[in-house]
Amino acid sequence: MRNELLPDAFIDESKNGVIIDVRTPAEFEQGHIPSAYNLPLFTNEERVVVGTLYVQQGKEIAVEKGLEFVGSKLAQLVKDAKKISNGKTIYLHCWRGGMRSNSVAWLLRTAGLQVKLLTGGYKAYRQSFIDLLEQPFDMYIVGGPTGCGKTDILHALQDLGEQVLDIEALANHKGSAFGGLGQATQPTTEQFINDLHHAFRGFDLNKPIWCEGEGLTTGKCYLPPQLFARMRSSKFIYFTIPEACRIERIKEEYGKFSTDELIDSFKRIERRMGPEKVKAAVELLNQGNIEEAIKIAMVYYDKGYNKSYEKSWKLTHSYQAPNDDPTATATELRKIIQQSSDL
Repeated sequence: MRNELLPDAFIDESKNGVIIDVRTPAEFEQGHIPSAYNLPLFTNEERVVVGTLYVQQGKEIAVEKGLEFVGSKLAQLVKDAKKISNGKTIYLHCWRGGMRSNSVAWLLRTAGLQVKLLTGGYKAYRQSFIDLLEQPFDMYIVGGPTGCGKTDILHALQDLGEQVLDIEALANHKGSAFGGLGQATQPTTEQFINDLHHAFRGFDLNKPIWCEGEGLTTGKCYLPPQLFARMRSSKFIYFTIPEACRIERIKEEYGKFSTDELIDSFKRIERRMGPEKVKAAVELLNQGNIEEAIKIAMVYYDKGYNKSYEKSWKLTHSYQAPNDDPTATATELRKIIQQSSDL
C-alpha cells in the first residue's frame, strides 16, 4: 500500500476516505482543500513560537518546544481523528509535507488508523491546479450586457448536459457594484482558487467548459492568471435580450433590496459614473421609481461592458434572443457552437 501520494492520486483516492489538514486554524481559514477537516497540531500562537525558534535557534530547539506544546494533546488528537474518519482511511497533509504531517501520521498509525500522506503537502496541491490549467481543454465564454440573464443561461446549459464553471457562485459575488447584495461573505482568493480547482477536477477536459466572461476580479476574488488567460483566448459568444426584458429581470433581481442598499451601491461607482447621474438615480430611488434608476445604471454598465468586450474578448458568435427564455437561448447558443465546430 502506498503511504505517500502525489496530488492527483491523493485527491482521487480521498473521495473514499477523509482529508485531514493539520495546519493551524489560521492557515486553514485562509485556504484549504474542499471537504477537508482541520485537526491542527499547533494553535496559531504556538506555530508562531515554534517557527521563530526554528529561525533564531535552530531545528532542535524548535522541535523540543513543539513537543512541549503537543505532548498533552496526543490522546485527544487520536480521539478526534478516529471520530472524523469513522473507520475510513485518513488522507493527511500539512503545508509542505514536513514534520507536522509526518509526526501526526506516525501517531495515528501507531493508534491503528490507516493514514496516507500528500507528497509536498498543501503547497503541492496548489501547484497541481496550475499544472492542470496547462493541459489542453476548450472553453466557451458567454457574454452579454447587464440584465440578460447570463447566470441562468449557464444553469440552462448545465441542464442540457454541458460542463459549466459558475465563477460568480464560487466567488459569492455577481461582479458589479451591486454584485454583493444578498450574497454570503466572499471567500479569500486562496479559497476561491481552491474551489475553482475542485470544480475543474470534476470536469472531463476532453469536453468543453462553459463559463461567463468575467474580469480578472469578481468582487474581491482574483482568478488565477493562467485561467484568466485561457478564458481570454477562448471562443466568446455574445448574446442579448430585448431591453424591456433586461429591465424587468434587473428589477426582479434587485428590487427586493432596500432603497438604502441600492443607494449605497450607486455611490460606490459615483466617481466613474459621475455625481450628476448618481444624484438623479438616488432621487428616483427615493421616489420609488426603480425602473428609471435601472435605466441610468444600464447606460453606464452597457458603455463599460461594450468597451471591455470589444477590447478584451475574441468575438466568435453573437445572438439576439427574441425574449427572456434561458432554456431556449441556451439551446440556440449550443447549436451555434456545434454548427461552427462542424464546419
